Amino acid sequence: MLDYLAEHWWVLTVRGAAAILFGLVAVLWPGITAIALATVFGVYALVDGVFAGWAALRAQEGDRTPLVWEAVLGVVVGLIILAWPLATVLVLTVLLGLWAIITGVFEILTAYRLRREIHGEWLYIFGGALSVAFGLVIWIVPFGGAIAMSFAIGVYAIVFGSALIALSLRMRGLGQSADGGPLRSGPPQEGPEPGGTA
Repeated sequence: MLDYLAEHWWVLTVRGAAAILFGLVAVLWPGITAIALATVFGVYALVDGVFAGWAALRAQEGDRTPLVWEAVLGVVVGLIILAWPLATVLVLTVLLGLWAIITGVFEILTAYRLRREIHGEWLYIFGGALSVAFGLVIWIVPFGGAIAMSFAIGVYAIVFGSALIALSLRMRGLGQSADGGPLRSGPPQEGPEPGGTA
């Protein structure tokens, strides 16, 4: 997975940039209606899911599962919200919380896979933990109206997106420092000794 992330670091950048853009819209548009907020979030979830799916297709088979679930969840939630924009704030809260919690869990699982290969996995853990915490908070303490929810969602999305972009830049740096060689950790493979037979 480390090799994949280093080679395709820009996928994390795009996902982070989409999150920040969504967050800025939510924060800078304080009079946004529930329908507009739902539509913007639906587009973001759909775009994030599509890029997660693209990443899953290019990842190695053993590393695909978290990305596949992120992709399926993002696309399904995005399509549901876009097809049902008149849903109440309560329904939007439930779907947003579900998306944030499950996405966060799979990001933490991804970080767990990377823990022995890089020292920047805490960025993924931070983003995942932030998602889980945000999902739980909006379930336990529902916000009073679209404006409060818009601001809370916006701040979360901006911080989450920033963490993804920071991680993507670290992956880009690892890829450049490897000079095209593999990044996987582990003991070197033994070969025939000089002068020995194969």
